[in-house]
Amino acid sequence: MSDICIVVYILKCSDGSYYIGQTDNIDERLYQHNFSEIKSYTSERRPVELVFQQDFYSRGDAIEFEQRIKKWSRKKKESLISGDFAGLSQHAKKKF
Repeated sequence: MSDICIVVYILKCSDGSYYIGQTDNIDERLYQHNFSEIKSYTSERRPVELVFQQDFYSRGDAIEFEQRIKKWSRKKKESLISGDFAGLSQHAKKKF
């Protein structure tokens, strides 16, 4: 097992939208999202707030989780953020 911890994180932007990413240095990455001069999704929606993070010890597992939650509905993401595991299940059901 690697000593490197990869963090998958969710930021809530000033416009209420969510940004999902992963990094091996969450403090530096948060600073970049809030203060970097680089144009990005979050640079137009500052300030951003860290609302969720989960640690992984495999970059592959982190990337897989990041890609999975990016596809989730807003309600399902909010269930994850709040720790509402019943809501995660409820919002996972497809409505036909």
